[in-house]
Amino acid sequence: MQVIIAELTAAGLRVLESEPLALHTSFRIGGPVRAMVLPNGEAEIVLAAQILRETGIRPIIIGNGSNLLADDGPIDAVVLKTQNGASAEVQQLSAHTIYAPAGMLLSRVATAARDLELTGLEFAHGIPGTLGGAIYMNAGAYCGEMAQVVSEVRYLDENLVERTISGDEAGFAYRHSRFSDTDAIILGATLTLSPGDRAEIQAKMDDLAGRRKASQPLEWPSGGSTFKRPKEGYAAALIEEADLKGFVVGGAQVSEKHAGFVINRGGATCDDVLRLMEHIQETVYQRTGILLEPEIKRIP
Repeated sequence: MQVIIAELTAAGLRVLESEPLALHTSFRIGGPVRAMVLPNGEAEIVLAAQILRETGIRPIIIGNGSNLLADDGPIDAVVLKTQNGASAEVQQLSAHTIYAPAGMLLSRVATAARDLELTGLEFAHGIPGTLGGAIYMNAGAYCGEMAQVVSEVRYLDENLVERTISGDEAGFAYRHSRFSDTDAIILGATLTLSPGDRAEIQAKMDDLAGRRKASQPLEWPSGGSTFKRPKEGYAAALIEEADLKGFVVGGAQVSEKHAGFVINRGGATCDDVLRLMEHIQETVYQRTGILLEPEIKRIP
């Protein structure tokens, strides 16, 4: 591993050794990884991927770590964190289209769209992840989702060949895309929006922000919505009906504000969260016959 780290460093890439993932996930949970590469821009993402591939290493790709639950112990892996590679700005390609790098925070992309008086991305302003992560899982909120606005995606396929596909080819479904559970690395995307009034766009963002603050436990570390919406009903409602609001395992707790969130009340471990999630699944299944599916992605 030291040889690989030396090669990455010699290529001008920033590398952190034994870096705790707790510093890079919104759950604030996660043990140290052998190495974390922090590329600055798309060119360095490609370079890092090429160097790692030549040495036989497939890195774990993360963005802002907002939907991840990492193991507690040392993790023998290399993490490539694209969120550090968001130095580029949003580019306006036409009257209705913009391009943004995958490592850019989704909130920043939404703000840039507002400044260009383009509407359609307001739903994404409060989503804490990156553009790449949002595309990877077709993130959404308040009746909006990435499938509605993504018109093209640039990515490195499993063989590190750069490709561009249309939004229709991205295989978007509920919290899923063709990139889910693959080794592809999203580089950036073109979004197609509509003309709008800046003040009206801001007003909608403010309204959604207020609704989030009132209903979600934003004051606590979490991985966002813990479970996907089942075919019947809503995960939060099923959990609340099972009388699990406030249920605690170690430092992890079902939020008393919104039952759809498992939060880190302080010192929670990955094991605490997993045991709490398992208890939720078992309890809800016994009551309803519905098995809740995790929305949070595990590392490694």
